[in-house]
Amino acid sequence: MNIMAIVLAAGQGKRMKSKLYKVLHPVCGKPMVGHVADVLDAIGVSKKVFVVGHGAEAVQSYLGDRGQYVLQEQQLGTGHAAKQAEDILGGEQGITLVVCGDTPLFTKQSLEAMIALHKETGAAATLFSAELGNPHGYGRVIRDASGAVTGIVEQKDCTPEQTRIREVNAGTYCFDNAKLFAALAKVTNQNAQGEYYLTDVIGILKQEGETVQAYCTDQPEETIGVNDRVALAEAERIMRQRIVHSLLVEGVTFIDPASSYIEADVKIGSDTVIWPGTVVRGKTVIGEDCVIGPNTEITNSVIGDGVSIKQSVLSEAEVGPESTVGPFAYLRPGAKLGRGVKIGDFVEIKNAVLDEGTKVSHLSYVGDAKVGKNVNIGCGAITVNYDGFNKHITEIGDDAFVGSNVNLIAPVRVGRGAYVVAGSTINKDVPEDDLAIARERQTNKTGYAVKIRQKFAAMKKNN
Repeated sequence: MNIMAIVLAAGQGKRMKSKLYKVLHPVCGKPMVGHVADVLDAIGVSKKVFVVGHGAEAVQSYLGDRGQYVLQEQQLGTGHAAKQAEDILGGEQGITLVVCGDTPLFTKQSLEAMIALHKETGAAATLFSAELGNPHGYGRVIRDASGAVTGIVEQKDCTPEQTRIREVNAGTYCFDNAKLFAALAKVTNQNAQGEYYLTDVIGILKQEGETVQAYCTDQPEETIGVNDRVALAEAERIMRQRIVHSLLVEGVTFIDPASSYIEADVKIGSDTVIWPGTVVRGKTVIGEDCVIGPNTEITNSVIGDGVSIKQSVLSEAEVGPESTVGPFAYLRPGAKLGRGVKIGDFVEIKNAVLDEGTKVSHLSYVGDAKVGKNVNIGCGAITVNYDGFNKHITEIGDDAFVGSNVNLIAPVRVGRGAYVVAGSTINKDVPEDDLAIARERQTNKTGYAVKIRQKFAAMKKNN
């Protein structure tokens, strides 16, 4: 059966108190509306219509061609918002889901279960509900003595008796498409808010003798709609727990799950160990048998199998299998490490390729460079890549040795097997297997240190 969806994403979100449009606020690294779109894709929705209003351009820029867009210029209620999709979906046959763009916690399994109930019972409408300990603020699901759904009453329109009902409407629906738009034409704004409620469609369908069902989830956290920063933090907490749980099930070890932050699109291989204080963001992929952390931040990077990373920051970097990074290293965009590379403490790598077996053990900067295999770069060595106007490339061949406190003034090339003596400033190419030394010859002045101390003692006395 054809399944379509209307995503209500036109609300301004004043309670967020933010310049960022509400549905674009991220939960575990992805805008809320992105989570909604992902779930709809996962259940095979053929057409998605995003109803946008405030911040329409920003939402469309983020979602791109993942759906079609209609503009709700005036915020006249959820029923009015859904009706804006009629020009696109009005002539279609099948099932139409109506979901809110600020409900990031719905799962594929729950939506599929709601759709299955809808099909099995031949319902005109099926709503998603949950029983809450504190239902304040939610529309209540009204059932008759037999348990059949008769309607939904919004919080502000509830009688005292209705406010005591714990089953609430989650704001997600499954409709027969033709019956949805036929009922929307009959919705009025005769209510406390003066708005056109989508929930009134349920009452209209019941009056016409149609079957209305409610799928009551046993996971009430899925119903959270994010309207303020408090709800945003709660959604973040729940999703973070879900992500860590799914990784644990897949064979990843978390020493302390509560102290690790893993975003939604991250992938981690089995037998990898995540230590406390680890933050992994974006589309990072971490291989098997790695040890990550403690206190490590990785963003949009690819980490091979058997890698160890401690107390370090990586952004848009690639780390080859069996390499080690840290502690206190910084791999910036374009850093690419081959197999078995060692990056030690207080080392920064930027836009540089380091081939298999190379070591940069401590206190060095390698930027805009191509470094071969089995190269040793000593403590305090720097590729001087920027002349104030342009970046230049340093090339170091296989098996070369670069001593401590060496400055390599780019553009420059150190040949295969070459040896650069500590303390040198190199501004000319070093041929293969040559030794390069570029420093002043040392001069010792006998007894001169005594004269210096006497001079400073006299100056101190006179002052």
